[in-house]
Amino acid sequence: MGSATVSTGPAASSDRGSKNVNLRDKGAVLAQYLEQLQPKVLAAFENDDVSILPRPELAVRIGQIVTTETDEDSNTLNLLDRRNLVADLIRWLIHDSPKAPPKAAPVAPPTPAAKVKSEPTAIDTLAPSHDTAKSSEPQISKTVETTKARIEPHVMDRLDVSAASRLPRDELSVQLGDIVNEVLAEQKIRLNSIEQKIVVDLLLDDMLGLGPLEPLLSDDSITDIMINGPAQIYVERSGKLELSNVTFRDNDHVLNIARRIVSVIGRRVDETVPLVDARLQDGSRVNIIIPPLAIDGPTISIRKFAKKSITLDVMKHQHNISDQMATVLKIAARSQLNILISGGTGSGKTTLLNALSQMIDERERIVTIEDAAELQLQQPHVVRLETRPANLEGTGEITMRDLVKNSLRMRPDRIILGEVRGSEAVDMLQAMNTGHDGSLGTVHANRPREALTRLENMVGMAGINLPAKAVRTQIAAALDMIIQISRMRDGMRRITHITEVIGMEGDIITTQDLFVYEFESEGLDGLLKGLFKSTGLRPHFAAKAAYFGLDRRLLECM
Repeated sequence: MGSATVSTGPAASSDRGSKNVNLRDKGAVLAQYLEQLQPKVLAAFENDDVSILPRPELAVRIGQIVTTETDEDSNTLNLLDRRNLVADLIRWLIHDSPKAPPKAAPVAPPTPAAKVKSEPTAIDTLAPSHDTAKSSEPQISKTVETTKARIEPHVMDRLDVSAASRLPRDELSVQLGDIVNEVLAEQKIRLNSIEQKIVVDLLLDDMLGLGPLEPLLSDDSITDIMINGPAQIYVERSGKLELSNVTFRDNDHVLNIARRIVSVIGRRVDETVPLVDARLQDGSRVNIIIPPLAIDGPTISIRKFAKKSITLDVMKHQHNISDQMATVLKIAARSQLNILISGGTGSGKTTLLNALSQMIDERERIVTIEDAAELQLQQPHVVRLETRPANLEGTGEITMRDLVKNSLRMRPDRIILGEVRGSEAVDMLQAMNTGHDGSLGTVHANRPREALTRLENMVGMAGINLPAKAVRTQIAAALDMIIQISRMRDGMRRITHITEVIGMEGDIITTQDLFVYEFESEGLDGLLKGLFKSTGLRPHFAAKAAYFGLDRRLLECM
């Protein structure tokens, strides 16, 4: 007892050695506390029959005594020491104290035949089955989940959560493992070492992570997670949605996870702010909406952060794009074209934006502006800006437009907008027209021509009363290229159009397609078949590519 020397918090200062005691002294201190607290524990249970009291109640009441009596000795006794002291006092109270019931005579073990005839108990059903005909992974998973639900209250009763939250995950895992082993022994639940580790990991996920979401977040094959209340969690794999077997306890459990997500970045979600955009620590994008706006319970949508960097070459090998199209886009990014990426929800706009950004020269200063920061730029000189919602008083909001205006004073070479969705379109177009060549952005639209229409409408949202022709002239002067990306019905993302913005012809913005994707048929494997075709037109930006010495390679691709 008391053999661990685990720190309970960040108080690992240089003079800690002078304050803490060694293992032998700590053992003596614990023995002294045990003897000192026994009369107080006995007095606390003077009017109780300890033989019928549930173990959690014993743990809570004795834990309060231990916390009160050892509070000033926190430098000597850590979390594990206090837990061991509580366990020793419980054992003493129910087995060796004056309040302990008389010991019963030993009972002979049942014969093998009796074991065979006996009916299975609730405890037996929690043990893993050794029947080879029925043993399978789903049964083990159910056993682990049932065991976790059963022992979790007992474990939490013996854990000082506030102290545990300050421990590193590895250290807490060791201490939590000891508690789990003890509870399993007391509850007579048999688990093998692998199942015990899974139970500990699940408890840690609830305490430190995002609970049931942790396995989904660690699965690299999943790109999106959609929580529609506690019992319906969908995931996207290979572009297709499927219902997962993950569930939450109830709506409060989902809401607690949502609050844990937003609190990390200094935001909040409650009845006054029932919807919020946030991000996870790994960069995954999160949208949360709760009742009363979400009728069936808190709803969380997570767009997972891609751990592997997606480049234009990777997209070429995945057949999201042809070899010639990849080369043209590389040249376009190198030639500092102003590019707008258009596509629907989940079509891969941000992934393509990241891939294009890798062509930016490392010597350039880049400013990124997003609602929830998720861009993964590799350049060394990047300034990341993120919008801010209003506070409780309704003030302090910082919009995309505010950040775009401010970015113009930051001497950027390129400005990258995660998504253009409102009046910030005016300031983005002005930036593109005033020397910030090579700027990038995304917009929700189904075709390149619709993207231009949306930009025009968003300029109108800024409250600027300009004639339609003046707005279109500004768009035509600012934009050089629109890239349309689409998630098709086979789940694969493909670039369907690479379209240049040429200029104005009367009141109409003129464009020309350089490449288009033409659907042909559907294969036996369910994948669509088609061709990425060049239109054979000479790129309008060939002169700009010539300035960078890339015109010859550009024309070869056409």
